Formats: sequence, structure tokens, C-alpha cells
Amino acid sequence: MKQKIRSEININDTWDLTYIFKNDDEFNKTLEHAQKDLKKIGDYKGRILNNSQTLLSFLEVSDEIERELYKLYYYAHLSLDVDTTNTKFQEQEGRVTNLLQEYSVLTSFVIPELLKEDYSIVEKYLQEESKLAKYRFNLESIYRYKKHSLSEEIEKMLSTLSKSFTSEETFEALTDADMTFPNIKVNGKMVELTESNYNSFIRSQDRNLRKKAFTKLLSTYEKYKNTLAKTFSGNVELLTSMAKIKHFNSSLEASLYKDNINTDVYNKLIEIINNNLPVLYKYYDLKKECLKVNKLHLYDIYVPMVENINKSYTFDEAKDIVMKALSVLGEDYLHNLQKAFDERWIDKYNSKGKRGGAYSSGFYDTKPYLLLNFEGKYEDVTTLAHELGHSMHTYYSCHNQPYNLSSYNIFVAEVASTVNELLLVHFLIKKSKDKKEKLFLLNQLMELYKGTIFRQVMFAEFERDMHADLEKGKILTNEYLSSCYYRLVKKYFGDNVVCDELIKNEWMRIPHFYYDFYVYKYAIGLSCATKIVQGILNGERNALENYLSFLKTGGSMYPADELKIAGVSVFDNDVYLSAIKAFEDIINDFHKIYNSEE
Repeated sequence: MKQKIRSEININDTWDLTYIFKNDDEFNKTLEHAQKDLKKIGDYKGRILNNSQTLLSFLEVSDEIERELYKLYYYAHLSLDVDTTNTKFQEQEGRVTNLLQEYSVLTSFVIPELLKEDYSIVEKYLQEESKLAKYRFNLESIYRYKKHSLSEEIEKMLSTLSKSFTSEETFEALTDADMTFPNIKVNGKMVELTESNYNSFIRSQDRNLRKKAFTKLLSTYEKYKNTLAKTFSGNVELLTSMAKIKHFNSSLEASLYKDNINTDVYNKLIEIINNNLPVLYKYYDLKKECLKVNKLHLYDIYVPMVENINKSYTFDEAKDIVMKALSVLGEDYLHNLQKAFDERWIDKYNSKGKRGGAYSSGFYDTKPYLLLNFEGKYEDVTTLAHELGHSMHTYYSCHNQPYNLSSYNIFVAEVASTVNELLLVHFLIKKSKDKKEKLFLLNQLMELYKGTIFRQVMFAEFERDMHADLEKGKILTNEYLSSCYYRLVKKYFGDNVVCDELIKNEWMRIPHFYYDFYVYKYAIGLSCATKIVQGILNGERNALENYLSFLKTGGSMYPADELKIAGVSVFDNDVYLSAIKAFEDIINDFHKIYNSEE
């Protein structure tokens, strides 16, 4: 089927950006106004803490300018993402990006200037001026870094050098652009292997095909082992050096500091997963049984245990399913959820030049828009539920917090979306009377838990250990990195899975190792979402009210404190054990239904 161009898409199937600006003329006038407003920032340099009124004035003016800039940004980026070939949209986004960069440069003096003075001055101003109260958390968050901050001159120098030394862009350039993979025979035709199509090959029912893809991909990475070892170790060296300079005990502590998370949480998560690896082994034993193989190899683990149900859904059918699945979240949630469809928050279908994938994107002065590329598959239904979770989190945050506290931390961002996803799957399982469909849905859940908790924690353990080893003086050679990763893989897969030696190269292809101890957040997010969903579905006292209150917190607290409002604690082992128990229950349910007579 020929791909439609943007003008051929029904307007009701597109998002309505006139909520942001009625037209381009309004956008351009606001852009000109924002350019003039930027000059106001310089008026405060050297005098932010002169008195309480000046501090309040600066915070209010900077909020006003930021809101103006981000209205411009969201209009430009959302316009461009539905037609990336449009030169007008390209120009609009470029102009806004330049303004945001200018704003960043103009405000670079702010934090160093604040941190020159003691927080007692700010506390005095908070008592003098009641209107400063809404900025208390923002100011406290800045001053937390006082003991880890250096002089303005040194901070500028370190910032410049860190951008020069970063390894992430080098990794991306090598793996995305310079690396090429061999051809592979698929249905009698030679096809170039890529990172993108590898995912379909490794899930193929053709065992020979997935073995070849596994072998050729990881063998190719091995050819670049020394370069990738230098790239990886360079990133670790940068983070550990910066941590020392900023007076942190470790790179792990430095990376977790922003979220106010203690390293004990990170380490405890790894310990709990290590103590419960037999549950993961149970999953792999089930996979071996379902795939009917004598030995389960690593190139077998991504193959679905059951066939895809191949159901097709219209968008309206998907909407109806999602609304029913989320009805347990109450009338207020459903009422606000309906706005996503009535007010055209959603850009539904693919068209020529439209960005791929899906996302939720919006802020205080826009709608929480959703970009989809809906094709009617089961995955598209789950994506709708997932992205609506993000959008409703944004909606509740922005309607219950002032602008400066409305943006929630990425640490909690996946909780709301995963809650929706889990509610959808549990709803469909309960509703289904078809054995194949139930097995398919249970298989989807098992893959979610296996991939989001166990696999991500394995990555988190490798990342932690390599940083700790370098801090102890160990040289991170390719041989050392590969041998450590291989030992870890064998631990996580157990004795009943054949850990093909080439897997030792897998660490080379994981981009998240350049994201500074990020992956553990996935495991914590799903664990918290599981606990929340269990509470809501079991009708536990205040479970729903607590969750809705959590959605309203925005960025008004540290992530762990916000999650406490939802009734879960990242410091409570039971949160993680409940998720592991849920995974084991799904395995047992699948096994029981799989072997039932029908």
C-alpha cells in the first residue's frame, strides 16, 4: 500500500496544535517576543541574592521566559515530527533550538552565583517573602550540590572538557554508522544484517537463521573489541574522575545523587535479584519445554513460546479496550482520559516523513500530546495504553502543581505508563476465553518481567562492578570486560542454558552503558508499578487514591518520596520480591494452561 502524505490524513486523526499557537504568525510573534525577553536575564547577574524581592523577581521572570521558550519548542518539534521533510518546520525548530541554547548560556551564571552564598540567606528570604514558598524545593535541590560544587571558573572548564571527552557520541558513530555486518540468507535471498533487522531474526522460528544472525552479529562486534573497550573504559574513567573531583565516594554515588537515591538501594536490588535467580531459571526451563529443543541456547531465548494471535484492531476498538481496562482507575481518570480523544491529543497514523515509533510529549502550557504510528496490531494497543499513561501523568502533574514543580523526574516516568500496560494485559487475560490468546498474553507478560527486571539488573551489576574495579585501579581491557560479562551471563542463565561463548561480546552493543547507571530504574519502575497494580486490582484500602495522588506530585519531591505517596517504597524489599513473585505466578499460570486439555 502506498504511504499517505500528510495532507491525505483525516484531520480528526491528527493532533491539534492550535492549542499551542493558532497559526505560524502567532508562533513568529512569540518567537520575536522571546528573543527580546532573553535580555532580561542579564539584568540579574551578580545580584540574584541581593534581597528576597530580587530573588523572587528572578525566579518569576525565568519561569515566564522558560514557559515562552518551551511553548515555541513544543509547537516546532511536534510540527516537524509529523513531517520531517518540511523545510519550514525544520527552520522553526532550528530557530527555537538556537534560542534555548542562548538561554542556557545566559543562565549559566545562576547556580554558581547561588552556591557562592550559604543557604541560610535563602532560608531568611523564604521567611521574609511568602511568595517564595513554591520555589523552596527547587532551591533546596540546588543547594544540595554545594558541597560537591567548585568555583565558577573550574565548573565551566569541567563542563567544557566533559563534552570533549564523552564517549557516547563516539560509540554511536562507530556502531550506527561505521560498523557493517555480513549478509545473511533469508528465504533464499541474501539480506544485509543490521542492528534493526537482527531483532526480527533472533525471534525467528527458523533456528538456523537465528543462530546465524547471533553468530554474525556478535562476531562482527569482536572485530572492534579494542576500540569499544577503549570507548567503554574512557566513559568509566571520565565518570570516576568527575566523581572524585566533585567529592563523591564513587561514580555510582555521583550518578544517583540527582535522584537523592542511596547506593544501598542499587546494591540491594542486585542482591535480591541474585537471591531469586532460580525463578529466572524456571522461566528458561519452561521456554526449553515449549520450544521442544534438547538444549536451550542463547540464540533461542527471544523466540516466543506461542504463536502471535494475529488479531487486528481498529483505532476505535483499541480505544474502547484501553478505556475499559483503565476503568478501574476511577471516574475522574476516565473523564480526563477521554479528553485525549475529544481534544485531539493524538496523532494516530503513519504518513510520509513522519517520525517512527511512539511517544508522549507536552508540558505545562500544551496538551500532553501522543505520537503514534498505529497499524492495528496488539503491540499498537499496548503502546496506546502505555503512552496514555505518560500523558495522564503529565496532565495530572500540570493541573496540580505550579509550573516550576510540574515536570516529573525520569526516575518515576515509567511507573504511570507501566501501570497502564499491566492493567491492560490483566484485563485482556481475565476477559479472554481462548487458550491461545491467554498463552500469548501471559507470554508477553513473562517477556516484560524477564527483560525489564532480570536483564536490566544484570546490566546494572556489570556496570557497577566495572566502575568499582576501575576505581580500585583495575585496567578495563577488552579481555577483562568480556570475561567479567561472560561470567555474569552464565550466572543469570544458569546451568540449563548453553551460554554460547560469543555472548561475551554482548556488552559492546549496549548503549545504556553510556547513560550513567540508568538501567536499574527500569527494574525499579516495573517493580513499583506491579505493587501499585496489585493494590488497585485487589481493592486494597486507599490504593487507588494513593496512586492518583502520586500522579499529581509532578516534580515537587524527590522520586522516592513521590513513590511513597503511591504506597510503595524503593527501600522496601517487598516491592521487588512482589514483582518476582508476580513473575513466578505468571510462569506457573502459563505452564498450567499450556499443559491443559483443550
